[in-house]
Amino acid sequence: MRKLIRILGLVIAFIVGILLVALVGGLLLAEEHHASRTLVTKQSPQTIWDTINDHANEPKWRSDIENVTSLGERNGKPVWQENYKDGNTLALMTTESWPSRRMLREIAEGGPFSGRWEIDIKPTPAGSNVTITEVGKVPNPFFRFVSKYVLGHTTQMEKYLTNLAGKFGEQPQIAK
Repeated sequence: MRKLIRILGLVIAFIVGILLVALVGGLLLAEEHHASRTLVTKQSPQTIWDTINDHANEPKWRSDIENVTSLGERNGKPVWQENYKDGNTLALMTTESWPSRRMLREIAEGGPFSGRWEIDIKPTPAGSNVTITEVGKVPNPFFRFVSKYVLGHTTQMEKYLTNLAGKFGEQPQIAK
């Protein structure tokens, strides 16, 4: 019995230790982070622009999306909800738009994090470069630790750009 209690105590101490490391690690990280990735593609800026603005058809090329629901407009700006295959949802809004060149997409709801994607499309002789810069804010230190060290700040951008390349039958060429 003593051995079982000792093992249980060690397991609890180990779990508490991990949680403390995550909490302290999160406290040492800034609330706001910036990260970016660039896709090199053969597609024209206009083709990319049309694709990333056609939310109704995103489930056809994004592997993580079940469907997209239009939520109308807020202050004259389009708002939509992405419904993910894992059951999560996220409402987004395009807050600024320069057709075929640049757009800003922001999270349009409250939650454990907030932020935006700055999407820049630059023409190249072979097609275009699509750069997503994530500016995120994670107030909770535990979630901040998980966001950086477990999930990774660039994971969603890389998945999005990989899916975008795949839509055109291209192998993803993603630069840091």
